[in-house]
Amino acid sequence: MQDLKARTKKFTLDCLALCTKIPKSREFDSIVRQLIRSSSSVGANYRAANRAKSDRDFINKLKIVEEEADESMFWLEILLEINSNNTETIQKLIDESDELVAITVASIKTARKRL
Repeated sequence: MQDLKARTKKFTLDCLALCTKIPKSREFDSIVRQLIRSSSSVGANYRAANRAKSDRDFINKLKIVEEEADESMFWLEILLEINSNNTETIQKLIDESDELVAITVASIKTARKRL
């Protein structure tokens, strides 16, 4: 659990670092804002899930983590397609968001078995 807590925080920080390297324009600004919002929500909601009051509450909070990690992946994919800079960093973040989604889905399945 501690590893995933640190990992989701690092994902947020890495996305923020990427966003500082994206050119400033009306189009990019919109995508950057969305990426910042969704990537920061991954870590915040994972922390909230660890304080869940029940298995159902845990599952509900993890569903938010899953959705926000998937949304982050979407915005990263858009950036990869429209921005020729930072492609290696963006691809690594896409891979990380994909792994976070997979881990979260597996955790949800495990928690549902306990119900």
